[in-house]
Amino acid sequence: MKNVLPRFQRPIKSKDSPRMDVSYWSKAMDAYDVKDYRKALIETLNYINSNVLKGKSIDDDIQIVQGQGSAEIQMSITKDTFSIKAPFVKVTEKTNKVALFRRASEINFNPLTLTQIQLKENALWFEYETPISLCQPFKIYDILREISVYSDDYDDEFIDKYNAEFYQQPRVTELTTDEKEKVWQQITGVLEDYRNYSTYFKEKRWNDFQWDIIVISILKIVNIPCVHGTLRTKLEEYVNNLFNGKIDFNYRIDKGVNFMQKLLEKPKEEFLQDVYHAEALISLKWRSSTEILQNHAKSMEKYVNGYIKDNNNMMLCYYLQYSFLKMIYDYNLEEHHQDAIYTVLETVSGKELHEARPVLLNTFYGFLDGKTGGFVNATGKKSLLSKLFS
Repeated sequence: MKNVLPRFQRPIKSKDSPRMDVSYWSKAMDAYDVKDYRKALIETLNYINSNVLKGKSIDDDIQIVQGQGSAEIQMSITKDTFSIKAPFVKVTEKTNKVALFRRASEINFNPLTLTQIQLKENALWFEYETPISLCQPFKIYDILREISVYSDDYDDEFIDKYNAEFYQQPRVTELTTDEKEKVWQQITGVLEDYRNYSTYFKEKRWNDFQWDIIVISILKIVNIPCVHGTLRTKLEEYVNNLFNGKIDFNYRIDKGVNFMQKLLEKPKEEFLQDVYHAEALISLKWRSSTEILQNHAKSMEKYVNGYIKDNNNMMLCYYLQYSFLKMIYDYNLEEHHQDAIYTVLETVSGKELHEARPVLLNTFYGFLDGKTGGFVNATGKKSLLSKLFS
């Protein structure tokens, strides 16, 4: 097998994914600084999801109802207050109420920091209310993310352990036949590459690279926006385990190999039952900006420089591949940042190491300099990396 990089195919977009636009964040912060608190709140919501206020009058009281998994996020904006209610599980006659309420009380102390779970009308709700004057953008973002993350985390636990019920089924839209086929082709391509590269690394006795190809394969699948349900939960579990330095490295590889074998044996129908468009208010990924991604690139710099110094093209190329995929996994990226990563991964797809190296490095240095994209920077001059490798 020729030593070329694994293939990459840009995933289809999910029409219900929250759209982030950093320009709204600046407007929110500027409005809050001049004490225009209502505008600050409205621009924060636009930043979180630019679709949520479409078609609504922002001059009157505003009522918003938006699905987030099995939770229903209900927001109310009046002249004086901002309130959030988010019912996420129902309490029924079959529910183990004492155990459930004890667990909810524990969660209210930790990990919740801003919101609280309350019992109302036989449902558990996340609830929060604050004066408009206290709607600082960071605070509102953190509140909505906290509600969304923990309603998603705890609904399954409450149902499995205490016999609660979903408040509502997630609001989903089926993919078209063509979309399903594209997703399936992408998944099978990832699994085919995994099988080939895993066998190749085993033959070469490059056992450490088993970790790289497992991580790259799982991240490619979990980064498909329309992958949800049990499949996404398991993929996220293995991402967390594979990057957990507290777990023995070889143990992580062994567990990852076993998981990948299960994916290879999984029927098409089982994959596709967890593939759909799902409504959401806020991305559960971390907030991003040019500065945040620049700092992230700085944390990668010592590894990149080490591989360059050792002239280790293989370590460098695999490190940058999975690091770019992890950026998509971790951060709610603006479209131009996401497109820069998709473009570079498409460009190096199937390329030999010496061909891929300058292309991957150029994009890395683009993030490091706060200027992503292409071999030509905003001034029209070639970047340092293009000069070095031209």
